[in-house]
Amino acid sequence: MKIKRAFKSPLSKRAKKGFRGYPVGTIAFYGPTAQKATKVAVGIVMREGSEPEILERWYGTGQDLRFDEEVAYQISAFLRGHQVLSVSMVDRIIGCPHEEVVDYPEGEACPSCPYWSGRDRFTGELIH
Repeated sequence: MKIKRAFKSPLSKRAKKGFRGYPVGTIAFYGPTAQKATKVAVGIVMREGSEPEILERWYGTGQDLRFDEEVAYQISAFLRGHQVLSVSMVDRIIGCPHEEVVDYPEGEACPSCPYWSGRDRFTGELIH
């Protein structure tokens, strides 16, 4: 019987190296709940104090994108292609995969993701 090993993302390995200079790649995961990532957004910050100049997104419906080997390799290639020296990555899902203004009105909760309504997207705790 073949034993399947857990997938170790090359992205988390790069993120653990810490700051090594600019450009910096930022990786954030989003999902309808805090259990499954259906979107990953990767931004490239070229210099200190600036906003990401390049932004790419990957979407999925099946497997959790945090554990999808193919998506991880596509993101790694994207980072290499932009000569990214440092990677910053969140360790959790930080919100709804839908975009305010684009998918639902500004200032309102996403109607497709009730889990995130009234919830702090960084801690996952309900806001009172």
